[in-house]
Amino acid sequence: MRPYQFSPYRFLRHFRRHTHHRFMSSYTYSEAVEKLNSLQSNAATLEAVRASGGRLSQFAIPEMLEYLGRIGYTPEKLNDLNVIHITGTKGKGSTSAFTDSIIRHAKPDWKVGLYTSPHLVAVRERIRINGEPISEELFAKYFFEVWNRLQSNTERALESTSIMPGYFRFMTLLAFHTFLESNVDATILEVGVGGTYDSTNVVPKPVVTGITALGIDHVAVLGKTIEEIAWQKGGIYKEGVPASTVNQPETAMKVLKERAEELKASSFTVVNQPAQLSKVKLGLAGKHQVENATLALHLARHFLELKDSQSFPDSEQIPDVLARGLALTKWPGRCQQVQDPKRQNARWFLDGAHTVESLQCCFGWFASPGAALPESLSASESEKPFRVLIFNCTSGRSGDTFLGTALETIKSRLAALKVEETAEGFFDRVIFCTNITYADGHSKGDLNNKTVAADDLAALKTQQELASAWASHIPSYPKSDILVLPSIEHAVRSIDGFSVEKQPIQILVSGSLHLVGGVIEVAGLSKVAL
Repeated sequence: MRPYQFSPYRFLRHFRRHTHHRFMSSYTYSEAVEKLNSLQSNAATLEAVRASGGRLSQFAIPEMLEYLGRIGYTPEKLNDLNVIHITGTKGKGSTSAFTDSIIRHAKPDWKVGLYTSPHLVAVRERIRINGEPISEELFAKYFFEVWNRLQSNTERALESTSIMPGYFRFMTLLAFHTFLESNVDATILEVGVGGTYDSTNVVPKPVVTGITALGIDHVAVLGKTIEEIAWQKGGIYKEGVPASTVNQPETAMKVLKERAEELKASSFTVVNQPAQLSKVKLGLAGKHQVENATLALHLARHFLELKDSQSFPDSEQIPDVLARGLALTKWPGRCQQVQDPKRQNARWFLDGAHTVESLQCCFGWFASPGAALPESLSASESEKPFRVLIFNCTSGRSGDTFLGTALETIKSRLAALKVEETAEGFFDRVIFCTNITYADGHSKGDLNNKTVAADDLAALKTQQELASAWASHIPSYPKSDILVLPSIEHAVRSIDGFSVEKQPIQILVSGSLHLVGGVIEVAGLSKVAL
């Protein structure tokens, strides 16, 4: 199979000859979102990919390189982005957010790009510059520049390559194009899935690379061994580039070290928490964020040493400017609590946890003083808030295991804190709803998701299974307090219908980032949550 040979002159000649489109400024954001959604894979397609056992992965990078060439870039051009490449099975988004914030505070005169996934409310959240999502106007402009180049230049070296890339591949191409057009000084690039075959893994030489925790629960979900997962993640290591990781299970660590040697990384570092980090109040809540902040601090320091000639001789000390970056980090929808701007007695707790380990972190955070419990644990029973759980999870994941994990975590937290409440009675209502945004059955364009089978949605199959699982874990729980609802709007309306008078209401939303994003949209929380 011959490698794809990109010719910028051939591309420009072809593009000018065949492009007869409107001026970019006349395109709208909603048009861009509509076309982007047409690239989503449906549930059946995703199942076929899973059934292939990964055999389709071998084409992922060659195809991505073709798409990159068709929009006018060589892989080497991506080195201009000064990339910090981050992967892992949990915490990679938070680590990316920490790293972004540290770099921005250390270099306020720089232009810093951040590419992450998924989004909560608007797809443009995935592409940020200096901490802010790009505007709707810029998104539409750059979107159609990429779209029209792909449409007009259809020459391909691989017959297997489709004319248009899938959703995530397109978004990655769009991020590269946006950051190059914007002349960013640094780019924090979060891997979508895996590492070796991920769409982001076409940057020949990042500045630094890092791997967050490899969750054991992903072994069962993905049907892979921890060694196979580590091999995939280690694929982001590059020749001559520093490689790093947090502490991992022994067998996974062995694989990562071997991958670093195989791919000729310039160094391999297992990061340890600086003693001074315990004195920094992190911008993201939850004990699990300490490990993410540790890796982010290491990546940012190394990056600034290499690209800005800064020196950090004492790894145990954290300069004030870097500590400020950690403290001011924001990452919506992860262990986040916000006061409802319209419902004065309602407080929302938002966390898109969707693995066993992340759910342990989520419910451990929620069942803590300063969150669901009062700062002073001596508060009387009469002050107990009315608690609601809104939950959903992706089909194919074990809802029964997830809910069991949630209840066990609450039980252990209450016991450790010597709180007299019980896990069985912790929530006054539980709501299992789909990720469909509105009651009339449609979703906001940015939140449209084709990855769930229509039959499952119509029958509320996943939600009924969750309700049954909850009832099996707590046989005494009143059936009337378990609600199965067809949309997020139905769930939010039900909150408004609870007769609790002036009693405080605490609503935990978890199990899915799509669910969290939908709640932010429907409940009107954007101004306080995003």
